[in-house]
Amino acid sequence: MSVMDLLAAVRDADERHRIFAERLEDPLAYEVEHAFHFSAKDNLCTSDFQARAGSRILEGYRPPFDATAVARLRQAGGLLIGKTNMDEFGFGSFSTNSATGVPRNPYDAARSCGGSSGGAAAAASMLEGHLAVGVSTGGSISCPASFCGVVGLTPTYGRVSRWGLIDYGNSLDKIGLLSASSGMIRRYLPAISGPDPLDPTSQVQPPLDMSGQIRSVAVPEEALTGLSGSMRAAFEDAVARLERMGVEVRRGAMPALRFALSAYYILATAEASTNLARYCGMRYGDIEQETDQSFNEFFSRVRSRGLGREAKRRILLGTFCRMVGFRDRYYIKALQVRELIIREYEEQFRSVDAVLTPTMPFVAPRFDEIESMSALETYQADFLTGPPNLAGLPHISIPCAYIDGLPAGMQLVAPRWEEGRLLSLAERWENGFEYRRPEGRA
Repeated sequence: MSVMDLLAAVRDADERHRIFAERLEDPLAYEVEHAFHFSAKDNLCTSDFQARAGSRILEGYRPPFDATAVARLRQAGGLLIGKTNMDEFGFGSFSTNSATGVPRNPYDAARSCGGSSGGAAAAASMLEGHLAVGVSTGGSISCPASFCGVVGLTPTYGRVSRWGLIDYGNSLDKIGLLSASSGMIRRYLPAISGPDPLDPTSQVQPPLDMSGQIRSVAVPEEALTGLSGSMRAAFEDAVARLERMGVEVRRGAMPALRFALSAYYILATAEASTNLARYCGMRYGDIEQETDQSFNEFFSRVRSRGLGREAKRRILLGTFCRMVGFRDRYYIKALQVRELIIREYEEQFRSVDAVLTPTMPFVAPRFDEIESMSALETYQADFLTGPPNLAGLPHISIPCAYIDGLPAGMQLVAPRWEEGRLLSLAERWENGFEYRRPEGRA
């Protein structure tokens, strides 16, 4: 496909589904050889597009550099075609908290793409041969992968350099990949992986091993509570299919999973509230011109104008959890729960190769359904994707069913640094389970 044809397909998909915050417009400027095309989530810095992280407060910010993951994909022969829409700073499960556009599900434009990497999943679903770079903090790759019917891999924390990422939660953020099949991810995961002197958390990783198999999985009973009836039935059908493939399935318990969501939101909002303090109208994006004000007036004016409702809510939650008198009660307790969850996963991995759960408790909801949800109800949607992110473990969401024409995913969690075994099972699954593509795919 020529660049001109590619950009025409991108334009058509974007006009119908609002996938991109910004995209290539001039085909003549990019008529170059490329091995593949890819997109980057809007919270990844790139030198040729704005990096707004879905927020009005960063309007106009154009970084002078590429994030390491983006630079490495360019070096591998990739053509960056645009920045995908997302929830503001990654705050959301449905990509509805965005100042740059709300992406629409490729299977039903009245439904959500999931969040916060909703635009990335939609691009992977809509564009032939496309690789989307997403970011996960508490499920922001797995969730939209499930809703949009694509494969979404979240690597081990530290496998991919986070340099050039606009942080949400520093101890939780992971850069990963989404595509219509696992083959594309297997091919380009090595390109973005490996140590980076600009990111200390990437320095301790072992070499990427793309081999490995999954012969046994554990299904914790806690993961089957709170599912819609159709989702539970679809998941049980997928489990039966895995057993026919020769995968041993063991039922058991992981009691700490019940506390994972609370611990995640305490830690994530605490880290987010400190990270967002840098957006004060003096250095990035929306710059306040009237300087004849007190500090409090100056910062309050900028942040009231530039930050959305959900960003403000999470700043308040995170600040409260870090206050004197509440730190031990909430923040330290959440760290203890995190350690407990890590130990429970390690206990499971002594006897099985992976932990298996549904990815989301329901299929992609309609936007009118999302509007009627409380903040707590939207947070609870992440109860299956939060635990592996808290533990920093690699996990993958793959399509496992279609419920009334809408895709649903199952999620596999592996031990640290074992991305290869996840992709191996995903490829085996694809050999026997036919993925459906949305109508009008470019």
